[in-house]
Amino acid sequence: MNQSHSFPNDDPLDGDTLHEECGVFGILGHPDAAALTALGLHALQHRGQEAAGIVSFDGKRFYQERHMGLVGDHYTNPMTLARLPGSITIGHTRYSTTGEVAMRNVQPLFAELEEGGIAIAHNGNFTNGLTLRRQIIATGAICQSTSDTEVVLHLIARSRHASTSDRFIDAIRQMEGGYSMLAMTRTKLIAARDPTGIRPLVMGEFDGKPIFCSETCALDIIGAKFIRDVENGEVIICEIQPDGSISIDARKPSKPQPERLCLFEYVYFARPDSVVGGRNVYTTRKSMGMNLAKESPVDGDVIVPVPDGGTPAALGYAQQSGIPFEYGIIRNHYVGRTFIEPTQQIRAFGVKLKHSANRAMIEGKRVVLVDDSIVRGTTSLKIVQMIREAGAREVHVRVASPMIFFPDFYGIDTPDAEKLLANQYADVEAMAKYIGADSLAFLSINGLYRAVGGEDRNPARPQFTDHYFTGDYPTRLLDKNGESMGNKISMLASNG
Repeated sequence: MNQSHSFPNDDPLDGDTLHEECGVFGILGHPDAAALTALGLHALQHRGQEAAGIVSFDGKRFYQERHMGLVGDHYTNPMTLARLPGSITIGHTRYSTTGEVAMRNVQPLFAELEEGGIAIAHNGNFTNGLTLRRQIIATGAICQSTSDTEVVLHLIARSRHASTSDRFIDAIRQMEGGYSMLAMTRTKLIAARDPTGIRPLVMGEFDGKPIFCSETCALDIIGAKFIRDVENGEVIICEIQPDGSISIDARKPSKPQPERLCLFEYVYFARPDSVVGGRNVYTTRKSMGMNLAKESPVDGDVIVPVPDGGTPAALGYAQQSGIPFEYGIIRNHYVGRTFIEPTQQIRAFGVKLKHSANRAMIEGKRVVLVDDSIVRGTTSLKIVQMIREAGAREVHVRVASPMIFFPDFYGIDTPDAEKLLANQYADVEAMAKYIGADSLAFLSINGLYRAVGGEDRNPARPQFTDHYFTGDYPTRLLDKNGESMGNKISMLASNG
């Protein structure tokens, strides 16, 4: 949720990258459900690297495997998958923006209700989650996690509706914010997307069985067929019938409103090979680079992407400008957390643990560095310094998204507003001086809109969620405005 938190961190640059909370995957009625879910989560690993979980049901009981770390660290083990029998599964890969990093927050969360067991996993954040948590605790509820997903379980349990489906719908009607959610019972797989459509969710099919997941790349990895996007405000209930067939019931319980998909799915979060909202992500990122080249041209000798996020935009910039594209920075994909004692001397290596300058492509040249976004600017500062040390004659930074001025409350882990680079300096020239660049330019909001949607932003009714650039939040921020974000949530130490 909107609660601030801090973790021990040996990487001083780690807070200069945007993270999204998670990815979800679920399948109904397939004998290899757990293995397919593990593969789907592997494709969604970019959406969260802290923990992963899978819950399954075999007709008699529920099973769960929840682990800290990467999907491949645990779910490639045949013994782990053997402990997840059954044909119904949902899975989740997590980056926390709500609550601490602990096993008790690893999703899916499971509860035993009057109608039987239910497991829930979601991507996004509720902007009234802490407000509702305070209310249910005041009436005697016991919360065992600091994840706002648990609030949904309590609301389902308290609902007076008869069926699990109606209870689920009753619960999410009370939630506000941006989310894509999966739930499973003994016979059902339920998918839901928030009324504004901030977070993505797609429906697919594999061997005639329904699948729901955060991105199409998770369908591609198992060879599943893409059916359609889950619509904003839609709840889709898939249920195994007594004869073994699967019924699909699509409902629109919330008041219809225009969809406003999160622009950062295109700028940063989604995998380049995914199709989000009917648009290929790679193509939109190239278009961002082309528009950036039109808006902010510069005399240069070589276009260099900041890998990996800046690569498609850099290709677009090079194509539009006619300046050659080269890999002037090589990324080390095998560096996770710092693997040696984080002394000051080691910290001084900065980004060099993850990025290395390709001197042959840089020395003596006017380098145009293209990145997807700048958050605090600390990483940009180190990369510009690294490029200069490799012999660049000039370094010009071009950013394929607008300046970030405002924090997010829908599942993106952004710093407080005063820590954002755009709020620390009076103008772009001052920002350029801070990061050590000869010049700095950002893509305009309309340039971004044209790259993604093909037309300028409509200020009266924005086509996308863009509050981090504009301050135009698409929903009420009850926890923030009501100051319940300041309420304490206990942080229980966990060895999981």
